This record gives sequence, structure tokens and C-alpha cells, in this order.
Amino acid sequence: MKHHKRTSSTPFVRVGPSGVHGLGAFATRDLPVESFLGLYEGRRYTKAEIATKVWDDQLTYLFTLSNDMTIDGAKGGNATRHLNHSCEPNCEAVEEYDEGGELVLKFQTLVAVDAGDELFIDYSLTADDGSPASKYPCHCGAPSCRGTMLAPPEDEADEQAAQPAQALSAGT
Repeated sequence: MKHHKRTSSTPFVRVGPSGVHGLGAFATRDLPVESFLGLYEGRRYTKAEIATKVWDDQLTYLFTLSNDMTIDGAKGGNATRHLNHSCEPNCEAVEEYDEGGELVLKFQTLVAVDAGDELFIDYSLTADDGSPASKYPCHCGAPSCRGTMLAPPEDEADEQAAQPAQALSAGT
């Protein structure tokens, strides 16, 4: 019987206790800008299937794609599910189509990251039920913290997009 060495789908990411929330994802080595961290993996649900689920404020690892499919990182996911939120992220989620034509979500660094640094994305959540921002508190501690994991209001997002790129990455 042949034994295959299992390789990690996220070799540059380790999971450990986070100072921001629960477990976090940390760089295992120095990473330059646009380093690939891994794909967000897990069970996929259609919009209709998600609507039938009862989550009851439980910890979830759900990521909804632009095609309305939702990936549940708690079911078959990897270390990327532990990227916590920051209002000044050092990583981003990018959608692209794989060679089979499936929409996938990959994580990459926005800035150079040092080994041992915690990896963050901006969750930019939406509250479809009209919940107040206070229901989604942010504890990132960034100087520009919005105080919530919800996406900034449209006019604020447009204003940020109009700023020069170096102003957006300052302090990350």
C-alpha cells in the first residue's frame, strides 16, 4: 500500500488564538503583495437552500458569492475560514472562474505580510433583515475602525473608492 503525504491546501496559513476574535489565520512566512493564501472551501448551497436553514445566531463560516451560491466553510473548509474581520484588512477575497468554469473564491494579500502576522479581510457584511450595525460589532482596533463588520454605507464606500490607492492602504 502506497502512502501519500497530504499537503495543506493553505501552506502559508496556520490557525491559532486571535486577539481579535476566537481563532485567527496567521502567515507562516513572509508574504509579498498578492500572495495566494488559498481557496475558500466547503459545502455549497443555493440561495433557496440557505433560506431554509435556521442559523439562530450560531457561529457560521458562510461566504456568499456574486452568483448567489454560498460556501459553508464549516463543512469541508480549510484554514481560510479563520480569517477574521478588520476595517483595515491586509488580505482580500477575489472571485474567479476555475478551469472547470466554477466560480471560486481565493484569498490573497493586499500588502506585504510578515511571518506570524494575523491575516484579515473586510467582511463588508450586509444585514438583509435590516438589523442595526450594533448587532455586528467590530473589535479590530484599527485606527479607522467603523465599529461594525457591516459594509460602509454606499456614499462612504464611493468616497473611499475615489481616494488614491496609497491612502486606502495606509496603516495596514
